[in-house]
Parts: sequence; structure tokens; C-alpha cells
Amino acid sequence: MSLKTSFSRFLESRPERLHFAAHSHHPWPDVSYAAHARAWTDAAAMMDDKWEHIFGQVFAGARRRIADLIGVDDPDTITFAPNTHEFVSRIFSCLEPPVRILTSDAEFHSFNRQSRRWEEEGLAIVDRVPSEPFDTFAERFTAEARPGIHDLIFLSEVFFDSGFVVPGLDRIVSSVSDQRAFIVIDGYHSFMARPVNIGSIQDRVFYLSGGYKYAMAGEGACFLHAPDGYGPRPVNTGWYAGFGQLEAGLSGGVPYATDASRFAGATFDPSGIYRLEAVLGWLDQEGVGPGEISRHVKSLQTAFMENGPKPGELMPPEGLERGNFLTYRTERAADLYQGLHDKQVITDYRAGRLRIGFGIYHDNDDVERLMETLREVI
Repeated sequence: MSLKTSFSRFLESRPERLHFAAHSHHPWPDVSYAAHARAWTDAAAMMDDKWEHIFGQVFAGARRRIADLIGVDDPDTITFAPNTHEFVSRIFSCLEPPVRILTSDAEFHSFNRQSRRWEEEGLAIVDRVPSEPFDTFAERFTAEARPGIHDLIFLSEVFFDSGFVVPGLDRIVSSVSDQRAFIVIDGYHSFMARPVNIGSIQDRVFYLSGGYKYAMAGEGACFLHAPDGYGPRPVNTGWYAGFGQLEAGLSGGVPYATDASRFAGATFDPSGIYRLEAVLGWLDQEGVGPGEISRHVKSLQTAFMENGPKPGELMPPEGLERGNFLTYRTERAADLYQGLHDKQVITDYRAGRLRIGFGIYHDNDDVERLMETLREVI
């Protein structure tokens, strides 16, 4: 399976470029172009009245598609923001400092930076479980989560710096003895990269992700699933969180929506959600879901691992599940990245780790060119 022709606007803009960083800035399919333009024409046609259309149709359509994709029963448990950091900040604002946090040492820069800043200010006490060795991570994290001493548990489903897929999320969540603890799953490297189903834990966890990576919709298109009963009145709030109460005014305290939009913020460019809904709708029409995407990517990864040069130590090692990019630990990560980049092959690196990302816009010919170029660079 290859949907390369559906990405013509991105791929033909620079035909000499071979992009293997789907885990970073995923190309946008052509359907997103028309959706982006539709956000403009809707604004021109409706002006002030556009918000009812956006909340009532655009957002609602995207919520339904996301709910189906992550196994959530009620689309109203989903809301939007331009980035996941806003959601993290609002969730944190529901808790009384100092907040005791359990997380890993492999979380994305945004949460890692923010949690360390909270520590500096005495607003949080953070316990970080080492991600390695990978084969014992789930067991070690579960042991830390079980006593129920944490107010907030934050864990990625797929680690951004290695591609390691955390096994047994359901078991980790069910092990938390304190039902008051907030549990947040960062699904940015799993949503639309591999099948996701949080149905069995939907009443217990927050789940956040967005469009910048495998959802192929670009920036400004992030979402949060918020379980009922957790955080009814975030201190960090904006007018979107009380959209339905605007005309009534304030009386008896700041009003909040009772669905997930209680975690919404303030005005942001909605064009990202237009793109997201269009991309998910296009994939549905094509009969391509996360399972098909994952199988296609794994076939390309296998071809590369079996026939290509070895740029370093594979992370995680063979036998453990990984996401849609390959990570190689090597002291030459920066040099290899730059050498490939100079030859119009785009990867990326984090410290001493070279990352090579695959997507549905790749085919076997692309993998052959990647391997040939990497041999030249090595």
C-alpha cells in the first residue's frame, strides 16, 4: 500500500527531497489544502457567526472521527486546543501544589521542560522512572504507580526518543490504587501510527494527541479526551470552556461546560481542525486505518533493517514493539543526519540518537534510495 500520489502538493514542491521524518513533520495530504481554504471561505461568508458553525459542525465532526479511532464511546469527552501543552497546563491547574508527579525520563521536551520548571518553583515533586532497560520498564513503572502516592501520572504510549511502545497500559492504569489520581496518556506518537483503543480505561484516563505527526494535519490541531469527574473546574481557563454560557453572563461563580470543553482555552485558529477532520475523512473513504498504516510502515522498516546499513545500535532492541520510526544510538547521529540532509534525505536526531521515520507516503523505491544514500554517508 502506498498513498504517495495523495501527497502531491508536498512531495512535488521539492521532488529531489526524500523525507524520512514522518514522526516529526509529517507531510499533509492534498485534501488538507482544500480544507484549509474552506476555513478561510467560511470565515469570509459567516464572519461573527462562524463560531456556531465551527463548534457545531467542524469540531463535532472531528470529535466523532477521533472517538471512533481511539475507542471512546462519547465524542463529547473530546475537546481541542492548538497544542498539547495547553492541556497539560490546565490539567495541572486542577491540582493542589505541590503536585506529586510520576512520569518517565523519556517524555517529550514540552512536558519534561514544564515539569522541571514546576520543580524549580516548588510546585511539583517529580518521580521519573528510567525508560531503560526497556524490557522491564512496564513492570518498574507499575511498581511505582501502585502505592497511590501520586496526584498526577503522565506517560507516553510511544516514547519519542526511541520509538519504544509501552506494553500493558491497561494493567498500568488499573494498578493505580488511588482513584483520585489524574492519569494522562500522551498518544502523540501512537495516534494514527498504530491501532489505539482506550475503551477499557476511557473512564479513568486523559488521552492527548494532535495532528502534527501521524494524523497528517499540521500544527494547531490537538485534542484531549477528558474522563467525566476529573477536573470539573480547571483554574487555567478561557472563554471556550464556557461557550454555552456566554449569553447568560456570570452569576454564582465562573461557569464551565460539563463535557470535555471544560478543558478548552481561548480563541485559536481553527483551520487545523478543518484539516484534521478532512484528513481523517479521506482515510476513512480510502479504507485506510491505523492498522493498515502500521502494517505498511512495518513492511518498510523490515526491508530497511534486513537489507540496509546499520547506522548504530537499534533502539529498542529486536523483540520489543516499536512505533513508526527507527531509532539508532550512535555518537555519529549529528554527522549522519547532516550527511543525509546534504543529499536531500531528511531524517532527524536527538542527542546521540538518529531517527528515521516511515509513513504511507513512502514505497519500496524510497527505502532503496534511503539505503543507498546512507551507505554513501556511512
